[in-house]
Amino acid sequence: MTLAIEQVESAIFLQNFEVQKGEKYALVFGNEVYGVSQEAVALCDGSIEIPQLGTKHSLNISVSAGIVVWDLFQKMKWPK
Repeated sequence: MTLAIEQVESAIFLQNFEVQKGEKYALVFGNEVYGVSQEAVALCDGSIEIPQLGTKHSLNISVSAGIVVWDLFQKMKWPK
């Protein structure tokens, strides 16, 4: 399953995303200025949004990747 990490209308908030046992995931990240292109989002199976408060709605890619990967590993109960 390919997932864009982006703030789009159909995105699921990270805390609400449920991993599927046995599923393999590919994550697509954009940069803090342009994000993931609409073309790339359209090619993905879904989108996940990292909830943010305040007026600035972008995170550095390394921060975003760390947040999402940590959350998904926790949900997968990894390492076993």
